[in-house]
Amino acid sequence: MKYTITINSANTIESVSEYWSDEDYVNLLLKFNYPDAEKAPKDTLEELLLMAITDYEPNEAAAIILEYKLADKINEGQISQISNDMLLDKISEEYPDISLHAPLFHINQLLYKAFNGKFPNAKATQISLSIKPLDQAEEHDFTKENILHLLDKGLADSNLIKRLFSEQMAGSKPFPEAENILWELEAINKREYKILTSDYWLSKDDLVAGEFEGVLEQAADSEEIN
Repeated sequence: MKYTITINSANTIESVSEYWSDEDYVNLLLKFNYPDAEKAPKDTLEELLLMAITDYEPNEAAAIILEYKLADKINEGQISQISNDMLLDKISEEYPDISLHAPLFHINQLLYKAFNGKFPNAKATQISLSIKPLDQAEEHDFTKENILHLLDKGLADSNLIKRLFSEQMAGSKPFPEAENILWELEAINKREYKILTSDYWLSKDDLVAGEFEGVLEQAADSEEIN
């Protein structure tokens, strides 16, 4: 099926405030030995945490937050290694396991803000797009893999996703990596979507057209990641 894709907006961002909940802030304050964190006004939690973090050495603070968020995915040795590497490199772009890129980005940016730039500044890309069928096709619940297929014709040939996953983007191979390349996919309605990804994977400069056509092959047994 053919669609017209319209890029409504594309923005480079340095943080996603919604990622950290009030519960996260309280739990982390306790881990950083801040007393009576549960009694602190909610609108002061982030500021209090940023101050509490700086009572520790940067790599120590990184290890505490990594353990809090990722202890079920990485071991103690990996936490130690990443906490030191984060001071030198954009680990949220370079870590081999791309399923960790999103949480590593959010952790990195919290540390970047707390330590006033001692950590590298990673960036994300937020895109709003509309998808309109060119025929009377039924409304489609698009997956992350679908969205990347549809974006293919609107991206520069130099885009990293197109270079590393050319066959997957063209639809000739399954694309399970799409689930982690796009960090978030939000359906505003049946035709408008918002996506969040790393600037490393897809920067706003990679978008070379504001409107273009995309194709989704209809295959009953196609592999999609929900």
